Amino acid sequence: MASNDSDRPVVDNLPVDNRTVGHPRIGITTYLEPTIWGIWERDAALLPRVYLDAVAAAGGVPLLLPPVGTDPTVLDLLDGLIIAGGCDVDPASYDATPHPETVDTRPGRDEHERTLIQGALDRDLPLLAICRGLQMLNVTLGGTLHQHLPDVITHDEHRPSPAVFGTIEVKLEPDSLAGRILGDRAGVRCYHHQAIDVLAPGLTVTARAGDGTVEAVEVDGHAFALGVQWHPEENPDDLRLFTALIAATRSTA
Repeated sequence: MASNDSDRPVVDNLPVDNRTVGHPRIGITTYLEPTIWGIWERDAALLPRVYLDAVAAAGGVPLLLPPVGTDPTVLDLLDGLIIAGGCDVDPASYDATPHPETVDTRPGRDEHERTLIQGALDRDLPLLAICRGLQMLNVTLGGTLHQHLPDVITHDEHRPSPAVFGTIEVKLEPDSLAGRILGDRAGVRCYHHQAIDVLAPGLTVTARAGDGTVEAVEVDGHAFALGVQWHPEENPDDLRLFTALIAATRSTA
């Protein structure tokens, strides 16, 4: 006799065939941008392939989460969440006046990611927030941003020139999640001109650059809720953050 969802056993309020069997499902937020391909010029959800390759190489299945029709219940189908990098965070998100260098904001994406971040924390879903993602994590929890980092640190090593990633060394707290994954120090690739200013309640700084810029934060009371200011997906030879995320999904399944 045919069965339906009500006939199937339930684990953590999910039918068992919605839980991880094999490769963990990792949601990744996307851009929504005017895009050209072939003869077409239309708005499209997009994401650099390096994110997808990093998740797949670490043992996960990447699933795209565009900033359209946002519903936090989609998180119930996922094993982990990545908040991707991208455009500047809208200063209205933290009640600030826009700086002249703050451009190309996407308030709709901000709200999309705010909803998913809060939903992931509510569910204790393993979370990795990358570059802009770290900034959105801080803003979501009540923090603020430096809108143009060179005004604060008087150099542009974090974003050397358009479309050129910088390489910096970060120092990590050895007893932190990030420190246990990467060690006391790590060379990383970065591309940003905004950074954390006022740290949100409930976050702990676990890595800084030599100039003092906050490079990693962790959410207190969560097994795996980590934000990094750099771009780990840009270094395919070092997937430790992605493999740690995948491992965290398996430990909570």
